[in-house]
Amino acid sequence: MSTASQPPLKITDVKAICTAPERIPLVVVKVLTNEPGLYGVGCASFTLRPLAVATAVEQYLKPLLLGKDPDSVEDIWQSGFVSGYWRSGPILNNALSGVDEALWDIKGKRANMPVYQLLGGKCRKAAALYAHASGRDFQEVEDNVRKFLEQGYRYVRVQVAVPGLATYGSRPRESGVMPWEFTPYCRIVPKLFEHLRVKLGDQVELLHDVHERIPPIQAIGLAKELEKYNLFFLEDALAPEDVEYFRLMRQQTAIPLAMGELFVNQAEYVPLIRDRLIDFIRVHISDIGGLSVARKLAAFCEFFGVRTAWHGPGDVSPVGHAANVHLDLACYNFGIQEQTVFGEAAREVFPGTPEVHDGYVWCNEKPGLGVDVDEKAAAKYPLPPESFAGPFAHRVGDVWEPIRREDGTVVRP
Repeated sequence: MSTASQPPLKITDVKAICTAPERIPLVVVKVLTNEPGLYGVGCASFTLRPLAVATAVEQYLKPLLLGKDPDSVEDIWQSGFVSGYWRSGPILNNALSGVDEALWDIKGKRANMPVYQLLGGKCRKAAALYAHASGRDFQEVEDNVRKFLEQGYRYVRVQVAVPGLATYGSRPRESGVMPWEFTPYCRIVPKLFEHLRVKLGDQVELLHDVHERIPPIQAIGLAKELEKYNLFFLEDALAPEDVEYFRLMRQQTAIPLAMGELFVNQAEYVPLIRDRLIDFIRVHISDIGGLSVARKLAAFCEFFGVRTAWHGPGDVSPVGHAANVHLDLACYNFGIQEQTVFGEAAREVFPGTPEVHDGYVWCNEKPGLGVDVDEKAAAKYPLPPESFAGPFAHRVGDVWEPIRREDGTVVRP
């Protein structure tokens, strides 16, 4: 802890650390200070452009930050935001997020408090999670939902394969490129929910992700059909380019709507919240610029009855998941948190990774975000050079491999 007799606290170095302990590219930022042993870490993980983010951190933000007071979190964010003149893109936002979360981590360590205390303290003991259950057919989905219920989960997102098509959340297991078509998907999803409600009853909260893959008018029709199955929410029914259709959808159905995974600019999400057109905000926190932005967004949402449901897949680093959880604990309008269970390799690289059990995620009580990065361990898991396996096996290198219709037309992700 700095005292009056010590030199002013300053940032002395900024590092972008790229690693892939579970074959998913992650980027974290480490901000060091002139106080021995005092540093912070933050998530800057843009899986499909990790090297671009790392370059933005080390070549552009680092020179801006050296010598600055790490306590000046808001000023550093604002000056970094306008430092390239053009702004609100995912590369700069992720770079800013890594720095921003690292500064919050430092602030928590200096205060000897977990970050959630700096955000106002706990509203709840832990954050409820939703798990992902998919299958080749209705029975396999049902069986996988039951497995999560036995583990204490109450919320489960369900996806089912569409015969002969590549379906988000449940891709066919045979090799080769599979096409995608709108109408077969729109026909099978209501049948899945009818099956699950008959077999599982109303005690489980069911969710579904459209992943923006269908035309707006079919999305509205699907939402209307699903309303009677009492979903906890329907996610990303529309592409960001089509959000004006939420006005029509809201007039047609009362199904709860979650949106925001691809948002990077406040101009995209503020109107939806202000006009009460969505019920859950689903942004990827590092893609909107970090913890400083997300805490403001959560407070804004509270005044309009919108709950939080931060994006939380495997391409958010454990540091990013910790930031999610600290917000989850401190925000009155918390809704749900997406689940990722990290394996031993990730836990080796990121000591303090949040714990998952009984359908909840728990943060530790260490000062700051509570997660560190072991740079030697991170170096053992370099970014994959080309294609890689795992949850993102449909991606090739640093490109989201396009999904195509039967005639070859590219479909939004």
